[in-house]
Amino acid sequence: MNRDAFPIFSAYPSLIYLDSAATTHKPKCVIDRERQFYESGYATVHRAVYSLCRLATEKYNEARSKVKEFIGAEKESEVIFTRSTTDSLNLVAYSFSKTFLSAGDEIYLTPLEHHSNLIPWQLHAAPLGVKIKMIPVDGQGNLDLEAWEKMLSDKCKMVSLAHISNAIGTIHPIERVIDLAHKHGAKVLIDGAQAVAHLPVDVRSLGCDFYAFSAHKAYGPNGIGVLYGKEELLEEMVPFLGGGDMIEKVALDQSTFQKPPLKFEAGTPMIAQAIALKEALDFIDRTGKKNIYVHEERLTQRALSLLEKIPGIKILGNPKKRGAIVSFIHERLHPLDLATLLDVKGVALRSGHQCAQPAMEHFGISSCARISFGIYNTEEEIDLFASLLHGIINKLGS
Repeated sequence: MNRDAFPIFSAYPSLIYLDSAATTHKPKCVIDRERQFYESGYATVHRAVYSLCRLATEKYNEARSKVKEFIGAEKESEVIFTRSTTDSLNLVAYSFSKTFLSAGDEIYLTPLEHHSNLIPWQLHAAPLGVKIKMIPVDGQGNLDLEAWEKMLSDKCKMVSLAHISNAIGTIHPIERVIDLAHKHGAKVLIDGAQAVAHLPVDVRSLGCDFYAFSAHKAYGPNGIGVLYGKEELLEEMVPFLGGGDMIEKVALDQSTFQKPPLKFEAGTPMIAQAIALKEALDFIDRTGKKNIYVHEERLTQRALSLLEKIPGIKILGNPKKRGAIVSFIHERLHPLDLATLLDVKGVALRSGHQCAQPAMEHFGISSCARISFGIYNTEEEIDLFASLLHGIINKLGS
């Protein structure tokens, strides 16, 4: 599916790339769009009246409009450009904590979170006397929402969790999580890094208060992320960074700030990256979210079926709904050794703790191997990967 659109596979024809959860490769249209802007349209935005600046500002604003449409936001003012998902999560953790949290309040996360959705809350909760608690997770990687509902109280002010776990691929029932949280007056932040390129996302239908994702995991460029936030919350929250473009008036002793989104976009923004992000989202729309989901579901099920047949392999978790991610271990061989030997065969996959050490601890391990899929992967690649993995285990695991 669309494999020919990606120049990386012309440069490396034998590459079997199974690490799209870490970062996706870029289609030629995205690479060309960013290059074209630098070659024939580059200027800063919001700061001058000359024609190049006006044109760049127009294209930059079109990118924000595209993101609004892509995620179903109500207003462009609810779409903030950041550097990454990590940056978006840090923004909310800082600004929400500064504005709304106080001693005795509670934040709920899950043990499966990426470090980027754990550490920012740890940094800001402790000094305020805010307690971080966990939504229970069972041995298969599913949230135990019945148990969590009994734990919830009006002390809960924020629930922050991934749409899809980067560690094992669980698609969390975030609609139910949002509903339960809102019943107690809590706000909900969704880390959508692993979801936005794979599942339909409509923030208004979901009802979430914040939604974060990165371009580079959605066939777009490095260096730009998105934070969606409900307008009324963004207007109350204090700025995360200070500098140019986010100010209304500056005096030597105090300053006033622009309305969102500029309030949270200090400094010269990621102009070329935003324009290329629009191209990436257009590419996803042309491909079709339904087509992407069906294709990746077929690949995931094939991989699960083949891995289950390989002696000594244990797949982490058996969630009720799984995204295009499968993590596994071997009973004797270290994940790093497997990944290194597979790399020699042209297979790229992730090994280690997946930036989710508490998730690894939940499953009683310190690291694992992870395969993840994108629209450029094929069933033939999955078959070859499984065959190569089986061969390595037969040679070293006996």
